[in-house]
Amino acid sequence: MNISPLLLRAAPLALIALAACNKSETPAANATEAAEANTAAPAPIELPPPLLASRTFRCKDNSVVYIDFYGGEKTADLRAQKDGPVTKLTAEEAGKPLTGEGYSVSGTGTQVMMTQPGKPSQSCKA
Repeated sequence: MNISPLLLRAAPLALIALAACNKSETPAANATEAAEANTAAPAPIELPPPLLASRTFRCKDNSVVYIDFYGGEKTADLRAQKDGPVTKLTAEEAGKPLTGEGYSVSGTGTQVMMTQPGKPSQSCKA
């Protein structure tokens, strides 16, 4: 009986390949668990409100203020100078006056009523 040298070399490789098939771990199960962990619903993210209008107002006392109104009519940014610091104005409900740091603004259109720190209430037009 003459056995080919190639067959003698291939037999151990075949046994190694068969031995690898007898593992108790199932990679497919681990991959399924990992996939389920990655597809869990992420926590909802609350986006900031959109900018509705950015207006420059001249008030009755001839002062100028810059107001950015945001969606939901509950927030605005006010600047007393063009490149000055921003004052955040908020309201508890839409339609209520926006207030913050001594400022109060009623309305969101082209004409507002505004109270500034140390000044009486006055009308301002865009």
